[in-house]
Amino acid sequence: MRRPIGVDLFAGAGGMSLGFEQAGFDVAAAVEIDPVHCAVHKFNFPQTAVISRSVERLSGREIRLAAGLGTRTVDCVFGGAPCQGFSLIGHRVLDDPRNSLVLEFVRIVSELDARTFVFENVKGLTLGHHRQFLNELVAAFNAKGYQVRLPWRVLNAGNFGTPQSRERLILFGAKKGEVLPDYPAAITAIAGRKSKTDLSSGPTCADALGDLPDAELFPELNTIDSVRPRRFGKPSPYAEEMRCLSNDAWHFAHPRQWDPAVLTSSARTEHTDISRRRFSETAEGDVEPISRLFKLPLGGVSNTLRAGTDGARGAFTSPRPIHYMFDRCITVREMARLHGFPDWFRFNATKWHGARQIGNAVPPPLARAVASQVISALGLTPSRPAEAIALGSPALLEMNVTSAAAHFGVHPQKTRRDQKSGAKKRRQIDIEAERISARVAYG
Repeated sequence: MRRPIGVDLFAGAGGMSLGFEQAGFDVAAAVEIDPVHCAVHKFNFPQTAVISRSVERLSGREIRLAAGLGTRTVDCVFGGAPCQGFSLIGHRVLDDPRNSLVLEFVRIVSELDARTFVFENVKGLTLGHHRQFLNELVAAFNAKGYQVRLPWRVLNAGNFGTPQSRERLILFGAKKGEVLPDYPAAITAIAGRKSKTDLSSGPTCADALGDLPDAELFPELNTIDSVRPRRFGKPSPYAEEMRCLSNDAWHFAHPRQWDPAVLTSSARTEHTDISRRRFSETAEGDVEPISRLFKLPLGGVSNTLRAGTDGARGAFTSPRPIHYMFDRCITVREMARLHGFPDWFRFNATKWHGARQIGNAVPPPLARAVASQVISALGLTPSRPAEAIALGSPALLEMNVTSAAAHFGVHPQKTRRDQKSGAKKRRQIDIEAERISARVAYG
């Protein structure tokens, strides 16, 4: 039975790739400008052609060659291009050079002659006058022979089995003549919030983290990011899935060969006694006033996990929340649990890299729900692979920008310049989206 072929643009560490694979896709190629992200992607998806380049001046033909696709059909291109469609109201915002990567996404979808596409981005693009950007994007796809599912919708990962409230704009598109995917129905209410629906409550922070050993019990985690604890705690159904304790936990993805007895991505963070006291005095669900860190609610969900800055902006760690039980910030693995990444999925061993990779990612359960709708529209039946595949070399997880650039044969100085430009674009849209959201919420 044929598994559909997907291509991930602006792939990051692979949140969308994982969700699409879990839905039944084979991700043939992943394009990502940051070589550190590329290294992590290659570790977790060793059979995917990882292309460490900007999408600018990258052709659909080059993607096909790198992935060995030949003339095979590409069933879906997916990804979220950085864009800044806020400041040119009254003008064509897609003519703004800051939005060039969005048009590159449109171009590559067309050059690959993909049957469908999924474009994801921040909720801020849907608010107020900024919808002009989306109207122009729909017109750009239409000019290339693609229809877009309208009205567009914003989906919350908390409604798809993720213990985190995280909203993302999702645009479905299909070649004219193909069936347009429809939006998935919510499957869970967001835990800890009153709901007028009949949905079952989704997983909580305690469901996600309660079985994980406390990283501070292991001194070795001051210098490395993994340890073999004597045991894990009793898992919730959600934690059982994250630990892949059943065949169903893999969904339709290729099982990975891994050691479930090792606690990974769990490097410790040192806090002062003063910080720990402030953390302990902060109520669950509140923000600690000095650090501005959110304290996870045991019976609720995490706030939206953010990415920190990359090396071009000083490499600041993302603001990881405070654990509901321990007077410390959560680890990268705990962050991954709140995002829906299973425990076999590894991140860069450096905390700020790993946290940034999670904060930039689409939660895999949300991506899986979206991808399942694409498979349905394509008229395909997902199939479960029988054989497990080996993960990549652990050395990929230790790479910095220089070593990762060398590994993928790209120039580190050019990579840093491109990263700096991309970081500026992403930061501009994040700041503006948050400002708009605040105006909508508070008037």
